[in-house]
Order: sequence, then C-alpha cells, then structure tokens
Amino acid sequence: MNRICQSLLRPSYRMPAALTGGASASATTTSGSILCRFFAADAATGAAVDKATMDKLVRTNKVVVFMKGNPQAPRCGFSNAVVQIMRMHGVQYDAHDVLQNESLRQGVKDYTDWPTIPQVFIDGEFVGGCDILLQMHQSGDLIEELKKVGIVSELLNVEEAKQQDDKAK
Repeated sequence: MNRICQSLLRPSYRMPAALTGGASASATTTSGSILCRFFAADAATGAAVDKATMDKLVRTNKVVVFMKGNPQAPRCGFSNAVVQIMRMHGVQYDAHDVLQNESLRQGVKDYTDWPTIPQVFIDGEFVGGCDILLQMHQSGDLIEELKKVGIVSELLNVEEAKQQDDKAK
C-alpha cells in the first residue's frame, strides 16, 4: 500500500502560469485532467457568509474542502494531509482558502458547528476534518463514501491493475 501511495504522489502538479480572473484557479496533472479548483477570494466583500451561501458552496462539486491555503500551497499540516489524501485517491474537488476571507472561515465553522479547519464535504454533506478523513482513508471507508457519489478511487484502480498483473504472471 505504501508503494501505491508513493507512486500516486510522484506526478508533477503544475499551476497555470497566470491566474485569470483572480478569484479561482485550477491545478492540473501533466495529462491535463483537472484535479481541483481553488477559490482564493470567496465572498471577498467581508459580509457574513449565510447558510444559503454555504449551501451553494458545498454543492459546487461532489467533494469540497475548506482549508488553510490552497492545494498547491497548504498553510497548515492538517490541510496538507487532506490534500495528500485527495491526491492519493485521485479525487477532483473544489478547495476554498479560508485564510483569504475571515467571514468565510467563520461561516463554515458556524455552518457545521465544527471548530476547526480543514472541513471536508462529500455530496454536500459534512464529513469532518483531517482526523476523520485520515481515519476513513486508513479504514477504507473513504473509498466506499466516494463510491456512493460515483467517484472511483485511484487507489482501487491501482490495486486492480496490480492484481491483474499478478494473475498474468
């Protein structure tokens, strides 16, 4: 399993040369598929982020992460751990940088009644923070939760390919 994780973390992730629009960007693999979109200026007006706005944000993608920093430059170890787990599973997700907007940071905490960041949502439902996601990853429950929303974990694809290679030998 460790070899699988290492091989998935090796691909080069690049940032677009120019962030057009200033509010969002996409990180892509060298093959061109989008892994995540991050939003640096969510609700930049400074106004309180209400429940309706949060409902809309958590439903923009099947997986949404509110984190410190962005997927290419996490600003805390817990956010970095969530990003690494998402990369291992090959999950496409939206990321919102709560350090760019204090009202978004407080808004997501109020929305979930959960005091810490990062916060992960799958199919609009709050899953938890880094500790819960890590536990789900280690137990295999994350693969099952992703399956429920139509996402096939890259870890499953790698494991199936390995098993097929072993049978062929």
